[in-house]
Amino acid sequence: MNGAPLRILQLTSDWKWTGPAEPMLELAAGLEERGHRVAVACPEPQEPGARGVASEARARGREPALLLAASLGRGDWWLRGGGEARRLRALLESGRFDVVHAWHTRDHALALRAAGMRPGARRAALVRSWRKGEPLPAAPWSRWLFGPGSDGVLCVAPGVADRCRAQRAGRPTRGWFGAVDLERFAPRAPDPAVRRALGLADEHRVVGIVARVQPHRRFDLLLAAAAQLFARDPRARLLVIGRGTRRAELAEEPARRLGISDRVIFAGYRREDYGEVLRCCDVFTFLVPGSDGTCRALLEAAACGIPAVTTRRGALPEIVADGETGLLADETPEALAGAFAALLAEPGRRRSLGDAARKRAESHFTRARLAGEVEALYREALAAR
Repeated sequence: MNGAPLRILQLTSDWKWTGPAEPMLELAAGLEERGHRVAVACPEPQEPGARGVASEARARGREPALLLAASLGRGDWWLRGGGEARRLRALLESGRFDVVHAWHTRDHALALRAAGMRPGARRAALVRSWRKGEPLPAAPWSRWLFGPGSDGVLCVAPGVADRCRAQRAGRPTRGWFGAVDLERFAPRAPDPAVRRALGLADEHRVVGIVARVQPHRRFDLLLAAAAQLFARDPRARLLVIGRGTRRAELAEEPARRLGISDRVIFAGYRREDYGEVLRCCDVFTFLVPGSDGTCRALLEAAACGIPAVTTRRGALPEIVADGETGLLADETPEALAGAFAALLAEPGRRRSLGDAARKRAESHFTRARLAGEVEALYREALAAR
């Protein structure tokens, strides 16, 4: 750590345990390991017993410093958030925080109402996470939010930060990858019992994806590629890990129409055995980043030593070193099927790429590295103010 310890508030208005939630708590822990004081403000779960940010924070020994109202919808925070802004302002004044880190637009607007719309009116530096792998939005309100309305912006990868920097007029902008638990996601042979429970035989070779089944995740493209792969390699299987209310419409029924439903395995959402199910994949794939632009599941697969085949969307080409830790492919069924088939047919190449993916995870995807990069951004934001 360079400089005095910082007092940091991590702020999220989303109660759900979605993609960005775990990186936020991992970052909080990493910053504390560097000697900083970190607090979290978030809502309680709206559904009794549901997995949420607040419950996960408590499970990690972190009681939220402020419980926000979870009842305000996407369009309500600015109109009806006055009471929440006053409660947040009281917390900021009592805790005398140096940095407020907002993870969503609603958080950002709430922090501005609480701390002051003008940069000079804010005591704490306001840092915003940009979770997409594309340039910052160009709408007037967004230009203000990501311009004078934020003292620092954290992007999901260094290259993404480079693309966003021009829109920031010289204001501090950095990017780094997410963090993964290297011990939990260590390379190990798949558990034979888990493979059997998934319906996998010894001869099957598996392409796996971890994603919520949603239209923008391009399951149409994935299934078309899988159909071509199966035509080349009868031993190949596709393992889909994740849930989605439209799974039948977007994945199960199309698989049946393509005549491949007997070779596509829907494992659903996994929790306790997630790591073991992930290790059943011989090749991992990601076509489109989800709500967490750091593509956490891809980082976890790399930590497990599983090579990946991805497109060039968002931060994917920065996470996967083409030809070193996996393969980048064009967004066509032919290109993806060819990349899958090439890796499934060459166990030695898979092992080599997987070993390199693990080494990259050990150097790039750690909590300590993420915390160090983010601390540097916080200090730049404070100095620029």
